[in-house]
Amino acid sequence: MTDGDASGSGGGADGPDRIRSIAVHREDVASALEATLRSDREVVLRVTPPFSGRMRARLHALDADAPKVDGEGESGDAPAPIRVDPRDLVADVPPYPEVDETAADHPDADVETRRELHAEAVESWRERVQESVVSVVEIAVGDETREVDVTALG
Repeated sequence: MTDGDASGSGGGADGPDRIRSIAVHREDVASALEATLRSDREVVLRVTPPFSGRMRARLHALDADAPKVDGEGESGDAPAPIRVDPRDLVADVPPYPEVDETAADHPDADVETRRELHAEAVESWRERVQESVVSVVEIAVGDETREVDVTALG
């Protein structure tokens, strides 16, 4: 989602300083956070240029990027995408439910029952994360950070 408003504050017509708000899907926030907590992968919500007042942040795995070089692989003077850590989008990140915890909590349950119980615990965790998306987040703009509003979708 973008806003065609050309009244950004300084920094050029399509600079990141124009961003007033970002829209994120609650499911994307939960998926990015889960991937970040459960694996070696770094998954973020990414806002890509050209920038405007209202932007959409989409799920993005950093290992999917081209090889890292100065300028983030962007050509010319185009601004680099902004990456938002999913941990910054959730108030009080709840601990992720571990399989071993489920087994310890239900030592007499058979394997299939433990799988079901763990799946329920993960789904409950995802729901808590989705309900805890913040309304404001700090984003990096050049060498500074600034607060922007967050609109949670879904």
